[in-house]
Amino acid sequence: MARRSIEPVLWILFSAGGVMSALFLPASIFLLGLAFPLGWIAPPTHDHLQQLLGHPLGGLLVLSLCTLSLFHWAHRFRYTLYDGLQIKHLNEVINTLCYGGAIAGSLAAAYLLF
Repeated sequence: MARRSIEPVLWILFSAGGVMSALFLPASIFLLGLAFPLGWIAPPTHDHLQQLLGHPLGGLLVLSLCTLSLFHWAHRFRYTLYDGLQIKHLNEVINTLCYGGAIAGSLAAAYLLF
């Protein structure tokens, strides 16, 4: 029996990360990088942000945004190395570093959030 590839799962994580990043990161960057520091919008208090991230759905949303964005980066960077630098012969090393970095970043985000 032929061994199944994990490639479809990686493509699903890539596309989900791209969608989440495209939907939520611009608004987050605008609010946290421009609107709050420049005083255009009153910033939330520390207690309000702590309650938002302390709620299971709020923490899960931020964790999924971090995790899926990291896997989106890992998949894109992997194929950039394959196609751009033509180093397909280092397949196992590249996979380990890219996806291992995404897993390590996801675990760090989960540790910091929970």
